[in-house]
Amino acid sequence: MHIPARIESRPSVTGTIILPVIAALLAGMTAASAQQKPTIAGDYTATVDPSFTLRLHLKLSADSVVTGSIDIPDEYEVGDALKGIRFDGHTLRFSVTGHTGFWEGTFAADGNSLNGKWSEEGYLTPELFTRDTPPLQGAKPSPVDGIWLGTLPAGNAPVRIQLIVKSDPTGRISCTMDSPDQRVMGMPCAHVLLSGDSFSFDIPVLSAQWSGKLAENGKTLTGTLTKDAAMPLIFQRQSAALPATAKPAPIYDAALPPVDAASLQSVLDRDLSEQLKSGMLAPGTGVGVSIGVVVHGVARVFTYGSAKTDSIFEIGSTTKTFTGLLLAQMATQGGTKLDEPVRDLLPPGTVAKPVGAEITLLDLVTRRSGLPRLPSNMRVTDAQNPYADYHTADLYAFLRTNGVTRISPDSSNPPFSDLGFGLLGQALANRAGIFYSDLLQEEVCAPLELKDTTIALSPAQQLRFLPGTNGADHRRAHPLDFDAMAGAGAIRSTAGDMLAYLEANLHPENLKPVVDSKAASSIASALKLSHQLQGDDIRPGTRIALAWLYQTNTGNYWHDGATAGFSSYVFFNPQRDYAAIVLLNASPQVDDSLVDRLGEHISERFAGLPAISLAP
Repeated sequence: MHIPARIESRPSVTGTIILPVIAALLAGMTAASAQQKPTIAGDYTATVDPSFTLRLHLKLSADSVVTGSIDIPDEYEVGDALKGIRFDGHTLRFSVTGHTGFWEGTFAADGNSLNGKWSEEGYLTPELFTRDTPPLQGAKPSPVDGIWLGTLPAGNAPVRIQLIVKSDPTGRISCTMDSPDQRVMGMPCAHVLLSGDSFSFDIPVLSAQWSGKLAENGKTLTGTLTKDAAMPLIFQRQSAALPATAKPAPIYDAALPPVDAASLQSVLDRDLSEQLKSGMLAPGTGVGVSIGVVVHGVARVFTYGSAKTDSIFEIGSTTKTFTGLLLAQMATQGGTKLDEPVRDLLPPGTVAKPVGAEITLLDLVTRRSGLPRLPSNMRVTDAQNPYADYHTADLYAFLRTNGVTRISPDSSNPPFSDLGFGLLGQALANRAGIFYSDLLQEEVCAPLELKDTTIALSPAQQLRFLPGTNGADHRRAHPLDFDAMAGAGAIRSTAGDMLAYLEANLHPENLKPVVDSKAASSIASALKLSHQLQGDDIRPGTRIALAWLYQTNTGNYWHDGATAGFSSYVFFNPQRDYAAIVLLNASPQVDDSLVDRLGEHISERFAGLPAISLAP
């Protein structure tokens, strides 16, 4: 069982706590005080409505050191660490990794609630946490309370699944699921039910459900895990929980002299040999990869597995670089400014002007808006196609609730917001007075002659659209459809088109207008603007331009992307005059992305460095 990939870069169920969502969540309360020190260790919940919660986990060591983490299960945000924790016996203060604000509040005398406020740049929001499991004496656990371990088939390496179940004195049962081998821990359960010996629960982040029965001896849970299809999953009771398996150090192949475009395929024939025999690209998997490279003006496109040179793929978050270029085009043409508030590009009255700093277009394209990864009002009706039903009206409704105050993220690693790029694409389309898909065609695809780069496929293109696959058993994945979030991940393309896009990025000065239009005359300047680095490092060794990430040690501009059935990796290096695109019709595994490794491997072969291994 692998977590379904989404359109974010390097998909994961863990992430950064989303402060604007917290602001939307929290309800008012009265101040409380205590005359005795409460017992603070435990789990606490802030509930907005039955479908949206915030969970706080606190631990207290023997020497009275407080540690903890926080989750937003409905946003797939799990286990974000607390930092700067201060506790004086009654008042608790903490910050959350990835943000500059802090929460401060006071425990009730019985220790069962925590009342306080979140602060971010002077903005205060009330917040109430209530203890999940009050520390009452003599509470009787449920028959399924405890630690359970099972395995799921996954080729030659079964995946261990760990279940931790607990109940409170009122009889409410909760649980979390871990995949220690994949280093994914603390996935929250929902709709946990125990009736007699029948037990069931959902895992929302997996869009999966387990149901089964408790054995008479209380030591075995026998049932099935259902996601697309039912798989047997039997749990045995354990005395201790397993930690996450340590991630192995990457293995590198020996360096070669710098490889040119004409020689790369023969090098990859050898370096990919194990993948082609028994790995993801083996016969029968339905998986294929299409690769385009250019070195000093010499270009090649070649394929492996089920792919053909003209196969069309979903490119996921690599779409964001196109949205960044659209912003650069409109800024170059005078249609907008990088520092213009996004509010000015929305219909009048959509959202009020904030008191403090407000989100600009530059904030959105450089991941500095503070917006969450996904909007809190995104209610998925089809887990296989989660973005299809999120429309412009829903986006504007979220903004009316959330506001457009700029919340400064942690400058060392700002959160990656699909919402931010979806909003940027919609705002630019509003300013142009056309749909995002039409704006993409007019401002980028037409001037660069990208004939297979599109959102909606023609009947002829549909015949070349490679089916996406997901999971270790290479299940067929549903294509993703977008409306309001199109600017974050809606584009489909070929290796040939993407290589032409990269060549334009490498040498915008060589572009000759192919059509007589404003877009054609400004595209070279827009490409140069899209490469300009903005602000300080967003994390050590990485800076950001207009969506493009920049590696300071290699000089590569790069991006990657993933959907439920596809993954992509793209880079170009103006200093060394080379570029590559890798397109794969398979989503990344939870802790490994073949397409990322392949992209990095090609870059290292171009540079004459030891290259990360491509072995399964």
